[in-house]
This record gives sequence, C-alpha cells and structure tokens, in this order.
Amino acid sequence: MITLLNESITWWHWIVFGILLIVIEMSTGTFFMLILGISAILVGTLDILFELPFKTEILLWMVFSILSVFAWMKWFRDKGGSNSGQSDYRFDTLGVVTEKIHPHRRGKVHFDTPVLGNTEWHATAKTDIAEGTRIRIMEINGQLINVAPIDKTD
Repeated sequence: MITLLNESITWWHWIVFGILLIVIEMSTGTFFMLILGISAILVGTLDILFELPFKTEILLWMVFSILSVFAWMKWFRDKGGSNSGQSDYRFDTLGVVTEKIHPHRRGKVHFDTPVLGNTEWHATAKTDIAEGTRIRIMEINGQLINVAPIDKTD
C-alpha cells in the first residue's frame, strides 16, 4: 500500500490538498485549516526539490503542522483577551445622584469618568440618597449600579 502511495502521490497532490484546505478555511475562520494547508503546500514544494518518499512527506506534514500550531499559539493568539462583558469600573469611582434614589426604587447617577462606557446610570441603594449627594459604586448587576453615599470623613 505504501509503495502504491509512494508512486501515485506526487508533489502537485500536496499543493492541491493545501489549496483545498485553505479554501475550506475561508468558510470556518479558525485559521486551523490555513495552518494545515500551508504545511501541505510546503511539503509539496519540498517534494518538487527533493522527490521525497511518501512516509517522509506525511511525517514532514505532521511536523510542519504541529510546529505551526505552536507558533500560532505563541505569536498570533490574542494575548489580552476580549474586554467584552468585563467590568472596567473600580470601587473608588465617584459620582453624583441626579435623580433621588429610594431603597428598592431606582434613581439616576452621573459619573465624571465613564463606567463601562457610560457616564449616566440607573442606580439603587439600601438607603434614601438625595439628589446632589456624592456616591461611590458598591456593585454592578447587569445594567444597574448599586451605590452608597460617601461619608463626610471619606
């Protein structure tokens, strides 16, 4: 079987296989098939130059693919991650009540520094907080901020 494959698989099979994998990659968007396709094209190019046996071609394709995956993970992967859904507020973020807040009833607050992209927020508190009172973020639950008034000693 290996002898048959060694005689029937030529350099252009590897290049066509690589191009096919790259075309498949266009519909997936994972870059994994791109890595495999480039590795196959590289094996086809080496086969043109050195007329390699089929076992060596398979081995080279596997080695190139594995090395390419590790290289991709090391250099091209997003190192910072996405901030989507992540809180960028700090508990020391201060604001002012713009609409009176009652316990179990929403009011509105304004922050000088944007909190999760907005300066105006609906807010709740455990106590009554009058309009114009300086407040501090205690917690964010979805689209609602829980605040507390700042003591005079703060």
